[in-house]
Amino acid sequence: MTEKKTAVYFRISEAAHMLGISASSLRNWERMGLITAARSQGRYRLYSREGLKKLRKIKYLRTVRRVNPAGIAAILQDKRENERAPSATKREQKTIAQRLLELRREHGLTLAEVGQKTGVSVSFLSSLERGYSKASIATLQKLARLYETNVLAFFSDEDNSRRLVRARERKVLVPNPGVKMELLAFGKKVMEPHLFRIAPGADSGGSYSHEGEEFIYVLQGKLEVWIDEIEHYALEAGDSLYFESTQAHRWQSLSEKETVLLWVNTPATF
Repeated sequence: MTEKKTAVYFRISEAAHMLGISASSLRNWERMGLITAARSQGRYRLYSREGLKKLRKIKYLRTVRRVNPAGIAAILQDKRENERAPSATKREQKTIAQRLLELRREHGLTLAEVGQKTGVSVSFLSSLERGYSKASIATLQKLARLYETNVLAFFSDEDNSRRLVRARERKVLVPNPGVKMELLAFGKKVMEPHLFRIAPGADSGGSYSHEGEEFIYVLQGKLEVWIDEIEHYALEAGDSLYFESTQAHRWQSLSEKETVLLWVNTPATF
């Protein structure tokens, strides 16, 4: 006879101690809608082991990544959406992992050599090639430049030359949590137009550069852009920015709501 496992729950003081945070932080996160605690008959907050995992994720985003509460909520929502469609997500991750492995072998490079040339750790590169991790846009750009290709080549090798792209037909890429790229043109073009949807606080994951030029037009929200760590721009709805892609650039959403951008690269280096 199989023994039935009893669910284990921790009271708020125990959960706070295990996480190294205050109980008031847990209460605040619940008020913000980031976590929902179970309740005992005496109305005490209770946290399961799965709840503790989620709380550790929230703590990391809040204290290490410095993501604001609205941004954390959007990232957690993305995670829930991915869990509802696991097969599509796994297929995309498998495609990226396979392409990264193929490109590295085509160039005759070891993981150590790729790490030395891009500044990305060998352990993380290995995790990417096995499909266990997702890379930020900055990391993908560094790898694309090394492998003499573009970021889109990691996601799909489709070459669809249709002129018209219906809104419902757009291919959506999620390079890293909180960032969604909707492709506005099919096939390999001279220009690469995208619709970016960036969650509050989400960013590029660091600086990157590549060949070409790019244009950003803010449709909604606010975006911070740094160029060569010297020029700084805070863009709002209606603002636009044009710069050479060879200049190192990084960005982050400054809005408390989703930031939406029309982003065009030329030539096809993204």
